[in-house]
Amino acid sequence: MRRLALLLLTAISCAPATSGLKPVGASEAQTACPGGRRAWNLAITDLRAERKDSERVQSIIRDSLSRSFPGCQWRSPADPGAPTIAIEIHRLGAVFDGTMYDAAAEWSVTASTASGQALTRFDADAAVSRPNYAGSNNEREALRDAFERALNRTAAGLRNLREVP
Repeated sequence: MRRLALLLLTAISCAPATSGLKPVGASEAQTACPGGRRAWNLAITDLRAERKDSERVQSIIRDSLSRSFPGCQWRSPADPGAPTIAIEIHRLGAVFDGTMYDAAAEWSVTASTASGQALTRFDADAAVSRPNYAGSNNEREALRDAFERALNRTAAGLRNLREVP
């Protein structure tokens, strides 16, 4: 029984830290959709060095944007007549230095018109350091916090988008 418990603990800790992430929402009632447009193409590209869980991470970001802008329709595959929001994920992970978990969520966001004219470009970066508390999955907690902060920056940047023609 003791060996089984140790094996299960080892298997759980080998899962990527992103497996503990869930979609979050940064909803604000006044902004149903960025730039006053109801429909947007959404292109999420994972450029991280390790992409074991790429589809899951892209899905979590997509779902989080849907929660943040409940009145918006996110199109994929792309509709040539709709403007595009492109997100390039550069980093989403945590490292342990012996006493602290340092987590970071870093991605760039670009919004452009249907004709390709850039409307805005910004980075949504967040870093969190968390001590290694006993009895807690500190890696996942730090990563969850960094992810939520980066998503809030993404939503804030898109809320400030001017009216899209």
